[in-house]
Amino acid sequence: MSLEVIDRHSEALFEFLWCPVCGHEIFSHIPFEGVFCKNCNTQVELQESRETRGYEEAVLACFDTHSTWNLHVDEKLRRDLPDGSARVKILGAPGAYEVDWWSPEPGDDWEPVERGEFDDVDEPADISHLA
Repeated sequence: MSLEVIDRHSEALFEFLWCPVCGHEIFSHIPFEGVFCKNCNTQVELQESRETRGYEEAVLACFDTHSTWNLHVDEKLRRDLPDGSARVKILGAPGAYEVDWWSPEPGDDWEPVERGEFDDVDEPADISHLA
């Protein structure tokens, strides 16, 4: 008996996706466990959206920080999700993805970290040994 693997989402989707907690773009897949941000371990679960509005793909990416590490890192290098989770709806096709909406909606209380937002910020030397 062999196990058939079905790729429900293209690699291009993961090339577009980034972590709204730390801004990093690299994710790790742990079989039978899930997909996690390689930098802060925020979990991401992908779901097909019920409504596509004619786009080739419509995906809900649900981020959850229940397993997040690096909480000792200076808050300047991460941004917590409201109530520990957030969702983003992504529309498009490989090479042409776009964000349709965030839930909860970004505002005064919360704003997702943009891709690479903290790339030019150095971690303070007094905590780098803890990572």
